[in-house]
Parts: sequence; structure tokens; C-alpha cells
Amino acid sequence: MAYAHSNDGIARWRRIADRLESDILSGAIAVKLPPEVELSKRFSVNRLTIRKAIAALAEKELVRAEQGRGTFVNDRQERRLAYPVGPTTRFTENIGSLAKDPGGRLIGSKREAADRDVSERLGCRLGEPLIRLEMLRVADALPVLVSTLWFVADRFSGIVASYAETGTLTAGLAKCGVCSYRRLSTEVTAESAHPDDAEHLQIAIGDPVLVTRSVDVDEEGVPVQTARTRFRADRIALMFDHPQ
Repeated sequence: MAYAHSNDGIARWRRIADRLESDILSGAIAVKLPPEVELSKRFSVNRLTIRKAIAALAEKELVRAEQGRGTFVNDRQERRLAYPVGPTTRFTENIGSLAKDPGGRLIGSKREAADRDVSERLGCRLGEPLIRLEMLRVADALPVLVSTLWFVADRFSGIVASYAETGTLTAGLAKCGVCSYRRLSTEVTAESAHPDDAEHLQIAIGDPVLVTRSVDVDEEGVPVQTARTRFRADRIALMFDHPQ
């Protein structure tokens, strides 16, 4: 089938990459990708389009090319980053300990009233004014999680500016007067990615994500923040610390 526009070609290689990724994650392709010529026939495209799709899979560390042998599927556990979850969970330290380049950015913020779920987790009244942050985190330039965080507005009115100035949440909280905090609780579930999260995490809508709902407290045990974090299930393995 001939290409009418270059945009058609881009759409094709992305759709092919998504299909191959689905086959890899389901186990339908477990060891090695079929040769380029076979994939070209299967998807009725030229080999350049196939190479673009394979390059996208390689960027996600799903596959690796071996000279003269072909393209092999990476072991599932090797593809995932072991992300420790414990009393002092910090994204930058966790990823840094794995020799990965951590990064992230604030993708949204607003004020809103506390609903029943968030008010119970923060220990504030229903309808209490909150500051809500939306953050994207990356490791080696690949997105790994999106997190929604809530703070009581009266206590943390400057959290957005502090984060923008310091570049890290820990330093931002320190500027707001909280120099030490710890994880009180973490609840883990699995969900299907919603459209906005899928776009930020560069996955398909409906792909599996690990979801944590957590509460952090200060040295006096007063809640500092609560968060709902969505992790790419193919990039992150949550590892829980067990106190001795």
C-alpha cells in the first residue's frame, strides 16, 4: 500500500510499535522479533517503517539488536527499575541509586476543595482548600510515573513557587518549613491508563499502570501530603522495605 502523506507513515510505525509491544508484553513474542522482511509483509509496509517501530521498542528497552543475529526481547525483570517504597521514599534518590538519570517537571497545579477521600487521608475537614500538583517523573529521559499530590493550602501556600525555585519536592517542602517527613502508608492497586496519563507516560490508553495512594507525615505525625501516583507497569517494579 502506497503512502499518501508522510504523516501516514508516522502513524503506521507507531501503530506497528504498539502492536509489537502488546505481543511482547503478552508473551506472544517471547524471545526474538521476526525478521524485518517478515514484519514488512505482515504489516504491508516497507522496511524503513518497520525499523522506526523497532527503534521505538528499543527506546523503551523492550528489545535489543545483536549484530548479525537479529532483534531480541529483553528479559521482563531486566526492563523494570526496582523502585524501593519505604519510610523515606524519594524519587530522585531511588532512581539515582540505580545509576539512572532522574528528572521531572510540574505539569499542572490548581486550588480545589478537599473531597471525602483526600480529607480523610490529610486529616483535614471536608471542603478544606487544597493545593493540587500534577508531576511527571522520568528516568534516563523515559517517563516512568505521573503523580497527583495534595497539600493543605493554609500550611503550604508557597509550595508551587518553592518547587519551581528548587526543582525538587523535598527542597520545596523544606522552604515551606518541613525539613523532615516520612511515609506513613502506601496502598497499591492496578488500573488501566486513562487518556491523559497514557499521553504523559507514552503508553497506549488502557495499558496497565500500578497505582499507589500514599500519605506522608512530618516529625510530629501530622500529614504533609497525600498522593496518587501512576507508574508504568513495564518500567517499574515496586519493592517494599520491611523494617527489622
